[in-house]
Amino acid sequence: MINAYQNRRLWNYILLFFATIIASGSLMYTRYLVKNIARSERSRAQIWALSMKETITADNNSTLSYVFTVRDSSTVPAIVTNEHGEILFSKGLDTTKTFIDLPKDEVIDKKAAKYDPEYFKAQLETMKAQHDPFRIDLPGRAGTLNGYWLIYYKDSDLLTQLRLFPYVQLSVIAIFLLLAYTAFNTSRKSEQNQVWVGLAKETAHQLGTPISSLMAWLELLKDKFNAEEDPLMNEMGNDIKRLEIVADRFSKIGSVPKLEPLVVFDVVKDFVDYFKIRVSHNISFEMSGDNTLKAGLNVPLFDWVIENLLKNAVNAIDGKGSIRVEVIASKTRDLVYIDIIDSGKGIPRSKFNTVFQPGYTTRKRGWGLGLSLTKRIVENYHNGHIVVRDSELGKGTTFRISLKTIKTYETTEA
Repeated sequence: MINAYQNRRLWNYILLFFATIIASGSLMYTRYLVKNIARSERSRAQIWALSMKETITADNNSTLSYVFTVRDSSTVPAIVTNEHGEILFSKGLDTTKTFIDLPKDEVIDKKAAKYDPEYFKAQLETMKAQHDPFRIDLPGRAGTLNGYWLIYYKDSDLLTQLRLFPYVQLSVIAIFLLLAYTAFNTSRKSEQNQVWVGLAKETAHQLGTPISSLMAWLELLKDKFNAEEDPLMNEMGNDIKRLEIVADRFSKIGSVPKLEPLVVFDVVKDFVDYFKIRVSHNISFEMSGDNTLKAGLNVPLFDWVIENLLKNAVNAIDGKGSIRVEVIASKTRDLVYIDIIDSGKGIPRSKFNTVFQPGYTTRKRGWGLGLSLTKRIVENYHNGHIVVRDSELGKGTTFRISLKTIKTYETTEA
């Protein structure tokens, strides 16, 4: 079953790889388009700068008209300053905040329009941060220079939007995939739950008949051999009662169990006493802790939790070692902790969460459902929490169950 878990992880990595390829391809292609458009806009800005130079040196009206036509056709926002940094002209900016260099065919109410020098300043800083300016040397008398102009420009709105487009696109795709995955996962979990419930109830139904027969046969044996106090008969009776409890557990899967306020130490100790008789004598058990703390428990289901954890501990010890069970009160919260500590082979830190996933097991004949079911019973039915508190390879593992104490439990139910 560990191979099935690894296959699921492999498919997740494959899907993640292709998603990364698609996202990278989209970003690279958009970057390619942005680079080409940026190059085109720089060419436009350069033409605009040359047109300004031609405007200064034009000696006839036709040339001047052509220059203004070329200049005004540019959609790239730009600002012209002199060598002292004073703004002389602007192009492609918000004309409601400034009306300098306003085209002749554009009508604007200058009384309503507001000249905003801070707007100019902010736009100029943006342009300086984006691109290097073009310089135009101004001719003076006898071929001498009479200062210079600097022409700054920034990306057009179209280019700016195109830069953001792939991120918006990928965000929308990611949200869609997340919603689709959530819906699919919810549907899959609902289907799995139905399978769990159907299988559990059918198992309980199938166990009912042989258990009833075993109880009858046991009573006949006791009567025939007059063995009411025989220890072997008593242990057989205990095992049949355990089978009844197992059947009762399966019948409760899928329904809301009734929780009763019980002493945690007593419930755990009763099962530990039953369990330790049925394992190797080379494994020692130790039970300790606070015997006054109460929590809301359903005994048949909670015994199942302890049974799964103890079986895992026995398998980890592999025939020889020790298992300790401690019931501890939290010092800061209204919680009771149940620690099950073994001296077995341990769990790698990277697998602390993985061990609770369905299908994960290190045993050749294991189904990988024990700890998954344990987590479901603790968290869904008892409102608790279970974690691998600590583990070290070759030295052992500690599983910790956290349950609300009876005071918190009663408040929650109310």
